Amino acid sequence: MTAVPIQPRPEPTEPVPPLENGDRLTRAEFERRYLASPQIKKAELIEGVVYMPSPVRLKRHAKPHVLLSGWLCQYLEKTPGLEMFGDNGTVRLDEDNEPQPDLFVALGKSAGGKASVSDDDYVEGAPDLVCELAASSVSLDLHQKLNAYRRNGVREYLVWRTLDRAVDWFVLQEGKYEQIPLRDGISASTVFPGLWLDVPALLDGNLSALFAGVARGTQTREHAEFVKRLRG
Repeated sequence: MTAVPIQPRPEPTEPVPPLENGDRLTRAEFERRYLASPQIKKAELIEGVVYMPSPVRLKRHAKPHVLLSGWLCQYLEKTPGLEMFGDNGTVRLDEDNEPQPDLFVALGKSAGGKASVSDDDYVEGAPDLVCELAASSVSLDLHQKLNAYRRNGVREYLVWRTLDRAVDWFVLQEGKYEQIPLRDGISASTVFPGLWLDVPALLDGNLSALFAGVARGTQTREHAEFVKRLRG
């Protein structure tokens, strides 16, 4: 009779620890626990600390998010050549930071952008514009996140403080964030020519005026030249 070889027993697999708010983790361990927790819809690693937001309120976040998304989509529709953008997409900034920005846009490498898409379909590196919705000036978005974005070279950072009825739009200059000035109610991107934001219209939820501001910006010579560079 032929002896049947004894198969070694497989080593028991240790369960993946749960992802908890406030955990201090490496980015690799954060991703391991996050991927093993499909019930968690949003978690971010900011400066090595896990942040998991509370349920989203309508007036503070959900509705403003749609308004800001609509504004940005109007610009994208009129600016062919911008192909890396997203809503709540994971961004691998560095070993201590893996946020999920509310909105982001990145230039391609040929246009001077730093971000790329990994083989497993994540954004790696700094987008050129990040937009976040925050309740007030005491939020994570204007402190730890701001420092992480600044240090990693996110060129423009827009924060809509919904409770404060205010918009902060920063541009990176010599390693520091400076406010983009407001002129006649309009803030204009320095990285994306023609991306104009009618701040009063945004705060009032006036879609017609908000989209009209984008239309004016994308009719400028600077925007036409930008589109030509993207296509070329």
